[in-house]
Amino acid sequence: MLYLVATPIGNLGDITHRALDLLGEADTIVCEDTRRTQKLLNHYRVRRKDGTVPSLVSFHEHSGPGRLRQILEELGQGKSVALVSDSGVPLISDPGFELVREVIRRGIRVEALPGPSALLTALVLSGLAVDRFSFFGFLPQKSAARRKALSEIKDYRETLIFYESPFRLIRTLEDMKETFGDREACVARELTKKFEEIVRGYLSEIIEKFSIRKILGEMVILVAGKGRKETLH
Repeated sequence: MLYLVATPIGNLGDITHRALDLLGEADTIVCEDTRRTQKLLNHYRVRRKDGTVPSLVSFHEHSGPGRLRQILEELGQGKSVALVSDSGVPLISDPGFELVREVIRRGIRVEALPGPSALLTALVLSGLAVDRFSFFGFLPQKSAARRKALSEIKDYRETLIFYESPFRLIRTLEDMKETFGDREACVARELTKKFEEIVRGYLSEIIEKFSIRKILGEMVILVAGKGRKETLH
């Protein structure tokens, strides 16, 4: 069986007991960055029943087809494999989709262990509408392509959710203001970590707040859908 195991997005205390038990029982743990996953296992002293450390295998966007075949062979041999991302729920802005699709195609059972999610955590903290929303992951890095992508969704009426690098935050917010107009928005930074910060307001206000200081950490941007009732002011 392939297990999809959610891991903390920041605070290591957010992992579930079930996830820790499963990681200690799996024959192989497939992860984006073995160093990140090893840190989690060491923190909780996760060990197999024989006292050994679980086997870690890297699987990321640059992994070749040989790594995919290796994982599929293990599953075909009846072994249990746990798939984790660096943080949060596997497959969400994460390279595990190809593996899961092939596992399902082959009739191998897949089970998901729920847990932390940056996009949902940011949504419930944002103050924006939660009844309908769309998630778009990371936007294109180049401004022209980014604006084109934003223009395609400018008439969506649900809350729009994006991930973004701190190095592109201001440029992305400016492109959103240019494309959407000055809508209500929220930027959630370093969720569940020591320096968590939730900045709410109109896009122009958020741009102003972040323009006067150095920006660090992982970001979630949320923007009100077109024509949604204003609730922040």
